[in-house]
Amino acid sequence: MVMKLPSEYSTFLTDWGYIIAVWSNSGLWELSFPRLTVEAAAGDIDTRLEDIQPNDDMSAAAALKFELNLYFRGFNTPFTVPVDWRGYTPFQTAVLKLTAGLCYGKITTYGAVAGHVGCPKAARAVGGALHINRTPIIVPCHRVVGSNGKLTGFGGGLEMKKALLILEKGIASASSKRI
Repeated sequence: MVMKLPSEYSTFLTDWGYIIAVWSNSGLWELSFPRLTVEAAAGDIDTRLEDIQPNDDMSAAAALKFELNLYFRGFNTPFTVPVDWRGYTPFQTAVLKLTAGLCYGKITTYGAVAGHVGCPKAARAVGGALHINRTPIIVPCHRVVGSNGKLTGFGGGLEMKKALLILEKGIASASSKRI
């Protein structure tokens, strides 16, 4: 079976900035972080947009934009857009699917995720799997922190990770026992 790679993308403005969503025939393939410009959002993704078609009229894109805006306004939003998990190893898929199920406003550690996927000594490998997460926010890797509670590695930058955690905690400052 031949894997059909991304074929369309959508660009939209959310309350936090521009986001680019890349779609395959199986669902959401890749998602940028919210950025001040479309060009900055495009810099977050690996897919070459020149190779695929824009499609801002997709119902899935409209649903995603609506859900992201709810999320960015501080609502616990269950994302309904299907994610295309192809291209990941079985371990990476297990880590990402577990991370996708993490509760809004809660944090966990790389070691805890490793334990839950049956590889308790694989905290670094969990970090590697989260590093290649193509769909941040939908797969909320920002909710995974170091064993000492410190914020570590995040594709959107540590300030973005901190902002997302603050949003989910519903607090106005960064002071928190776990952050």
